[in-house]
This record gives sequence, C-alpha cells and structure tokens, in this order.
Amino acid sequence: MSKISKEVIENHGISLAEFNMILKIIKREPNLLELGIFSVMWSEHCSYKSTKKWLKTLPTSGKRVICGPGENAGIVDIDDGDALVFKMESHNHPSFIEPYQGAATGVGGIMRDVFTMGARPIANLNSLRFGDPKHPKTKSLLTGVVKGIGDYGNCVGIPTIGGECFFHKCYNNNILVNAMCVGLVKKNKIFYSTAKGVGNPIIYVGSKTGRDGIHGATMASAEFDDKTQDNRPQVQVGDPFIEKLLLESCQEIMKQDAIIAIQDMGAAGLTSSSFEMASKGSCGVKLNLDKVPCREEKMSPYEIMLSETQERMLMIIKPNKKKLTLEVFKKWGLDAVEIGNLTDSGDMELFFNKKMVGKLPIKPLADMSPEYNRPAKKLKKNKLKKKYKDIPIHHALLKMISGPNHSSKKWIYEQYDRSVMGDTLMSSEQSDAAIVRIHDTNKAIAITCDCNPIFCNSDPKLGSAIGVAESWRNLIASGAEPIAITDNLNFGNPEKEHIMFQIKESIKGIKMACDYLKFPVVSGNVSLYNETKKKSIFPTPVIGGVGLINKTENIKGFKINLDDKIFIIGDSYGHLELSEYNRICGNNDGTPPPLNLKIEYKNGMFVKKFLKDYGDLVTGCHDISDGGLLLALAELCISNKKGMKIKLPKNTKKLKEWFFGEDQSRYLLVLNSTDDFKRIAKKNKVKISEVAIVENTDNFIVEDNFKIPIKKLIKYNNSWYKKFVDI
Repeated sequence: MSKISKEVIENHGISLAEFNMILKIIKREPNLLELGIFSVMWSEHCSYKSTKKWLKTLPTSGKRVICGPGENAGIVDIDDGDALVFKMESHNHPSFIEPYQGAATGVGGIMRDVFTMGARPIANLNSLRFGDPKHPKTKSLLTGVVKGIGDYGNCVGIPTIGGECFFHKCYNNNILVNAMCVGLVKKNKIFYSTAKGVGNPIIYVGSKTGRDGIHGATMASAEFDDKTQDNRPQVQVGDPFIEKLLLESCQEIMKQDAIIAIQDMGAAGLTSSSFEMASKGSCGVKLNLDKVPCREEKMSPYEIMLSETQERMLMIIKPNKKKLTLEVFKKWGLDAVEIGNLTDSGDMELFFNKKMVGKLPIKPLADMSPEYNRPAKKLKKNKLKKKYKDIPIHHALLKMISGPNHSSKKWIYEQYDRSVMGDTLMSSEQSDAAIVRIHDTNKAIAITCDCNPIFCNSDPKLGSAIGVAESWRNLIASGAEPIAITDNLNFGNPEKEHIMFQIKESIKGIKMACDYLKFPVVSGNVSLYNETKKKSIFPTPVIGGVGLINKTENIKGFKINLDDKIFIIGDSYGHLELSEYNRICGNNDGTPPPLNLKIEYKNGMFVKKFLKDYGDLVTGCHDISDGGLLLALAELCISNKKGMKIKLPKNTKKLKEWFFGEDQSRYLLVLNSTDDFKRIAKKNKVKISEVAIVENTDNFIVEDNFKIPIKKLIKYNNSWYKKFVDI
C-alpha cells in the first residue's frame, strides 16, 4: 500500500495513471516533496500535456526568426543588429481571485520572460476579457485588474501602449488577463537558459522566497468551483520596485560576460527554473535549500521548491565571475546567493540542513511528461429561436460606439503611462497597431493583439484564422511589415470532448493562416480549465503580432484631413451573421464571415506596397473589422474631431449589410490624391470603391439618409466607462 494516499495524489492534480508513470521513472515511491515537484512540472500550465501534440504543428520558422518556441520568449531580427524579444502569457485564475495582484504579477512575469533573455522591455500590451457589465463582480474585477496592470508597469517604467478589452457573459466567473511584453536586444547579446559546465555555481537573485503562490501552477490547471476564493494564498504578491532593481542589475551583469544561463522563476518557481535549465543542458543539479533566502520562518523544502514568489531569477555563472556577480547585485540591494552547483549526475539532488530530502532524474522527468491525444468531438448546438428587431442604422451606430466593447477606452489607457521612455509614437486608440520607435533610430515597431471570441465560439478554426488575419491587417494598416506572432490560447477543460475539439480546430486555423500569410508563431502560452461550475468561457485564442516600420515617416494611423477621399480596399458582401449589428439586435445565430487567405494576402501586399511607394499620397489607414464600415468611418471622425460625407452604394436596398457587414480582408485608405491610386489598383486587380470624403462640416453625414453631429459621436463614445465606474 502506498505511503502517499490517493487523496494526496489527487490534491496534487496527478491522476493515478500519472502516478504509476512516476513510479516507473524513479523506481520507488516519491516523498511528498518529490510528488509536489512532479505535480507542478506535469501540470497543464507547465507541461502543455493536452496541447503540445498539436502545438508542434504550428509554423515556427521564417526569414526573420532567431528563436522560436522553447525559450522564455521568441526572438525576431529587425535589422541593424537589433532583435525583438516578445511573448504573451495569461494570469487568468489569479486575477479572478485577487484582481489587483493577479494582474500586476502577470505583468511582472511577462517582463521577466523578456529581460531574462538580455532584452530591455520597451512596450507592454494586454488583452482583457470581463463578464457581463451587469454581473455583480464585473466592476470590481475591471477596476482591480486595470489598476494592477497600470501600477506595476508604471512603477517599473515600461510604457503600456495598447491592447483590447471585451465584455461578455461567458466570462462572468472566469475573466481573462493576457499580458504581452516586447523587448529590444542586440543580436550578439542574447541570453539563453541552457545550463552548462560541471561545477559551475547556481546563483539565486531577487526577492526572498515566501509562501505565496505555492501550487499556483497546479491551480491554473484546474477548474474553479465554490471554494475558489479559498485559493487566495496561491496568488503571488508583486513588488514592482524590486522588479525594477532586478531589471537594471541583470542588464548590468549581462555586460560583464559572467552569465552562462539565466531563467526567470515563473510558474512552479525554483522547481521549473532549475529543472528546465538542467534538462536543456543534459546535466545534474545539487541545491542546498537552506541557503535560499526566505522571508518567512521555518519554511519547508516543499514550500521553498514550489513557492511562486515574484521577482526572482536563477543564473548559472562562470566561476571566475562569481565574486563580481554577487557584488553587482549587492550594489543594487538584492539578495544574491550561491545555492548550489551543476553536476554530471543527471539528477536533481536537494539538500536541507545537510540532509538529502529529494532526488529525481532530470531528463526523464522533463522528457517523459505526459502527452495526451484527448478525444475531441464537435458539440451540436441548438439554433436560437429568439425573435429580434432591426434597429435603424443611425441608432445602431450610436449604440455601438456607446457600448462597452466599442466605446473609448480612455479610462483604461489613462491609468497607464504610455509616454515613459519617450518613444511611444501611437497607442491603440490612434492606430490599428500601437507603435514604438526604436530609440535613437528612424525605425519603429508596430504591436497588436486580437481575437473575436464570438467567431471562435461558432467556428474555432475559422475564428482563429480570422484572428491571425486581423493581426496581420492591423500591422499593415499602421505601415509595418508583419513579422511574427505570439499567441495565448484560452480554453475550458480539455478533458471534455467538445473543448478539445475547439482547441484542435483553433490550432488548425492559426496554422492555416500563419502558413499562408508567412507569419510564424515564435512564442506563446496555453491557458486551459477556464471554467467554473462546469461552464466554460468561449474559446479565446488571442493573437499578438509584431511588425517592423523601416522609416517612421511611413507610419499611418487614424488620420484624416480636409478634402481627403476615403476608399475601401476589398470586396464588401455584407456578411451580417454574428456581426456586432446583429448582436445588438438580439440575433446571436450564424457563422463567421468567410476568409479567403489568397485575397487577404493580395489586398494586404497591395496596401503595404502602396504605403511604402506612395506614402505621400496617403493620410491614414484603418482596417475594417468588428462593426463593419460605418463604425470604422465613425472611429476616424471621432479620432480627428472632423466631419465627413459618406456615399451610398448603388444597391440601397441592403444598406445594413453595406454599413455593418463584417467581411474580411478590407481596409480604409485615406488619400489626398487619387489618380495614381486608381491606376495602380486597377493594374494589381484589387477591388476598390470610394465611400466618403472629408468635408468642412461638424457632422457625420450619410448621404440622403441621416447626419450626426461629431460632438454627439464623441460624447456617446466617451460615455460608457464614465457611467460604469462612476467617474
């Protein structure tokens, strides 16, 4: 009979089959510490056991890719010896339990993933999902999360320049907080996490270890229930001032040729960082846990190894640089202690008070983690039979721009310091992609994150492909060359067949779009078990894209000038199913709009080349997505506080389809001269049509139909958050 009870095994999130695998690997029973290590290393959060079979199918290489998935973050080449390091990660479960600290530590963790590779973070973004605004928890969750993100990023001094915020009842009991960070590094100064060199010292740096976050990775790999709030001790507490010291001290020591390998202590803390580094280097590790700096008394080896205390790093240092390393961190006021060394044993040997308290084989534990091919089956959905009424066009527009998902997000963005570091050129409210200049150069990067969970819930494959395409379009519309993506795949319980179907189809959709658009996946995160009381969120595969702008004068945003003419690039079929218009009318039935990747690529390449070759003819550019043409035009007017006159199509019997259809592969191009444009579009066989002209008027005019004062549009657009958060 096992000394470890079935209840203890289950409490560690380990199945009996997995426990039997552990017995085969170590050829004996694990003690509680060893079981805890297996628990976090084999958790869904750390091992990707339900998804790695499918994630391996994604395209991860490209002409600009330096480092794909497998490291702390992905890296791409942006010329001139520069590289971008970027990744997106979730902190969903902690943010629901404790919104301020959950969101704050999510930001801290993703920044460490970036600067552990030698990069200096230059921009943060976030993708947020909250429940129905009428739900009693939504307001406090929103205010807590936004304040946590803002306070942490502001204190460290990294600009938070954009993102998205979406409300839907499916997130009532399981919000999503996905944080993205982009950093800049010289290509010859990149650091990796492969441990090497028998005898080399292992240095612990940063905050003292506490009891916060123990079993955080395991918690993130389980559904919520009525006892969720009891998990508060599993939510880490962040200290952005320590993070700032850690960032600057790491940047300094990285210049000293001292570091062999470096790894952030993220999910699973000291356990994951030490095992992952040693596994990559095929070496062993000896750790003296009593040397780990602790902020609480009588911490056990179990607590030390599994703590997820924030703001900590693990480094393998050259022996002749050990003294220098310790002195640098001491200068910055940080704990830096040698807690062990590398060995050739291939084992993780853990000592406490001079006694061995645990011994596990490193490579087998990492390499033999479960890989499941879970059953998947499409869930048959019943069509809704709810009656709905059409809403007049101008009323529908006002309802959209004053609703939670399309109103101005100034209340959020104004809590973030966007201008710190002095290189932010445009935020998400000024361009389809936020834009940051590469310091002291004439080039910039564009960054965006996108996902339409309504589309993904109806058709995960098509919806996910549309998310990739929209990210690609957003980058092109800002004047950038799309380079690569990071993704954050948020789903429910993969042990349910219909959820696994969503996951597999979503990855197929991402692969399909990335392959065709030459838009590789270089990093990412999977967040599963996002459900409470058996009710799952909508599939939410968030796509974070980055692009390069070679010259800052090529930047385009939501700009319009008097007498500019506005053209649609692409075909307009008037697809209203699942559109914002249909949903505000109460119709939630249907399928996403079709996506023709051949046309997507053709239209995108045309816009990209035209912006580059004839940029002086272009005032602004905007992609058409949620809400369709009329919302996109209204956004241009609101952003510029200028009026325009909109031309009606020849077929005026289908105005709602024309104005609110969410057909894909379309852009709005704002031109100050049209002669060359029309000729070039015809030569490239690209469909175009003139839809509006910017006039000296204070109104948003729809020809022979209605007009709305620009002041009214702005007032409606600014109203929702003010009312909701009681400003």
